[in-house]
Amino acid sequence: MTPGCNRPRPEGFCIWLTGLSGSGKSTTADAVAASLIRSARTVTVLDGDVVRTHISAGLGFSKEDRDANVRRIGFVASEIVRHRGVVICAAISPYRATREECRRMIGPDHFVEVFVDTPLAVCEQRDPKGLYARARRGDIPHFAGLDDPYEPPLHPDVSLDTTAHTAEDNARAVLFRLAEMGFAIDETAYALASSTR
Repeated sequence: MTPGCNRPRPEGFCIWLTGLSGSGKSTTADAVAASLIRSARTVTVLDGDVVRTHISAGLGFSKEDRDANVRRIGFVASEIVRHRGVVICAAISPYRATREECRRMIGPDHFVEVFVDTPLAVCEQRDPKGLYARARRGDIPHFAGLDDPYEPPLHPDVSLDTTAHTAEDNARAVLFRLAEMGFAIDETAYALASSTR
């Protein structure tokens, strides 16, 4: 039996990745998903940008619209978890109160908060979609981390550093924490995670 997993929990759970734009949430989500698929579990990735395109089209970047987008992600995630699926949400989700709403919606025992803790300067230097440049020009108002606040988690289940560690390293850290929390993951995936701790 996997250490820390004496009573594996086969029910669904949500891994919620929060962090600034460009912090590495999507890259980390893909790496975690690739590892979890080994567990023969159904894994869904809800990327904030993709959700905006397909579910939240028309929403802007005001606090109200950001909150609406995050709540929609939370609702979809809650339905996946309710049906014993695994969902990875990668969204800036800048406000603590709204993240807590999602935690309650999904269920506190099924919600794993992961803080992708990348400094603003690094995120802005990466700027893979050119969003910081547009925000600096004033094309995108209320941009999290610049002219709008980003409220980091106070007590995340996992905190990741994407400047000193690879996406694969961080995926292993998430897997290790999942096993500690009692969620059922593949023995090989756990062994890979624990071998690097």
